[in-house]
Amino acid sequence: MTRLAYLDYNAGAPARPEVIAAMAETLAEPGNPSSVHGPGRRARAKVEAARAAIAQLVGAPAAAVVFTSGGTEANNLILRGCGRKNVLVSAVEHASVREAVPAARIIPVDGSGIVDLVALEILLSDSPPALVSVMLANNETGVIQPVTEIVALAKRFGALVHCDAAQAPGRLSVSLSGLNVDFLTLSAHKLGGPSGIGALIGANPDMAVAPILLGGGQERRRRAGSENLAGIVGFGIAARLAAEDGAASGGMMRELRDRLEAAVKARVPGALVVGEGAERLCNTSCVALPGVAAQVQVMALDLAGVAVSAGSACSSGKVGESAVLRAMGLGPEIAGSAIRISLGPDSTAQEIEMFLTAWCELARRKGMEVKNAAEAA
Repeated sequence: MTRLAYLDYNAGAPARPEVIAAMAETLAEPGNPSSVHGPGRRARAKVEAARAAIAQLVGAPAAAVVFTSGGTEANNLILRGCGRKNVLVSAVEHASVREAVPAARIIPVDGSGIVDLVALEILLSDSPPALVSVMLANNETGVIQPVTEIVALAKRFGALVHCDAAQAPGRLSVSLSGLNVDFLTLSAHKLGGPSGIGALIGANPDMAVAPILLGGGQERRRRAGSENLAGIVGFGIAARLAAEDGAASGGMMRELRDRLEAAVKARVPGALVVGEGAERLCNTSCVALPGVAAQVQVMALDLAGVAVSAGSACSSGKVGESAVLRAMGLGPEIAGSAIRISLGPDSTAQEIEMFLTAWCELARRKGMEVKNAAEAA
């Protein structure tokens, strides 16, 4: 069987073996966390243990962790339930932020995808107190936002700040108090947990947020519905493992990413790395091959056993240009030809070579100048 090079961790990281084992054990046991009998109390204890592990990962109070069905619901919960009609979101946010409040005003970004602080100040100064939503690290380019500077500016105008940090844990240290944000979003499947479970985390355990799902008193009446017990347990295990892995896996991913980018630029002179001059996640590279549509690249790589994405995984099934790259001022030739390669703690040098072999061969077939490894050295 041909080896698969899975280089799409930003879309979803493979579940860790410890996560799978803990979830299987949980699924084999009865018990609703809201029930008062013994099995229910044991289930509740598992929920609270996971809540504590997730809170510890980001230095938050456990009582402020609200479990949701994923990052999308967590983003919608705060954006639609914060009580502030004036919402500002950056131009490079995930669709679950951009589309949650269609009337939100857009904060422009510069050519690296970093929020324009001057523009943000103008937007804050001519409006009532706002909710500002800015992601910690972009899911397509890996570019990291200056969140502490954004928060300092927002607080001058009485604004609340929400940060979608789904891509950060396991790749970047995340501290709720260090960022000084009011709300933080996490998603389990980005860090080796299961899909379908995420969390909205507040700096204040008594955060006021209007629920968007009604019908029960779960999550302190902030999110109705029987808890996804197995998913929550898996999320807790993944959070603990991400905290334990720390800088070791980050350094390995950065080394592999840098090797990939150096080879891309050396072997295909017409290629470029988007956002390379900015601070980025250690595992993420956005590479453009002008003249070759991103979808063509993704399909060719897939046939060669290499899995990557074109833009966000939530929209990559649609043919079109990246809204993130267009917001950065990149033209259609670049925005329509960029793919995302994202690594994980189990990525290998062999997988990088598989990508380079298949991608360079595609560029050669498309009539582009391609140097062999010896020429590029």
